[in-house]
Amino acid sequence: MLRILIIAGMMLLSPSLLAANQTRYISDDVYIYLHGGPGTQFRILGSIEAGQQVTSLNETQGDFTKVVDHKDREGWIQTKMLSAKPSLRVQLPAIQAELKQTKAELETALSSSDSNAQELSQVKSQLATAQKALDSASNERDSAKAKLANIQKNERFEMWQQGGFIAIGGLLLGIILVYLPKPQRKPKNRW
Repeated sequence: MLRILIIAGMMLLSPSLLAANQTRYISDDVYIYLHGGPGTQFRILGSIEAGQQVTSLNETQGDFTKVVDHKDREGWIQTKMLSAKPSLRVQLPAIQAELKQTKAELETALSSSDSNAQELSQVKSQLATAQKALDSASNERDSAKAKLANIQKNERFEMWQQGGFIAIGGLLLGIILVYLPKPQRKPKNRW
């Protein structure tokens, strides 16, 4: 039971024992030598430029890890110089491509925005023209309504006026008829 716990603890403390060959990168800010063994006292097999991709063989001794570089050379480098994150050398082309695409999309959006702004300006001018025409038509309508109301008012006034003249004429006629001498009847015995 104790053996199982010790083995499990060692496996948890050493995740590199469980992992297969992993891709790692040389830190971006260094120029590192590839040694023939796990230490600086071993022969230098070559150099690895900052940001180059290497494959970790999951074999470590002290402060050194065994790797295979981009030229398929197997050797040892300091573990602190390895990074699990892609280097700027790897990220830069992807970022540049994304930037180029984003610039193209921005140019398209800006040109679309410019054409939309022109269309909006045209629509605004058409709207202003239509608003002026509507205001003019509304003024004409209000003027016509006022004239119609005035005409109707004048017609009523004229009807009342004519009715008044007729009433006065009838009254005068009635008065004149009352004071007219009455016709005399002719005697019947005139034969």
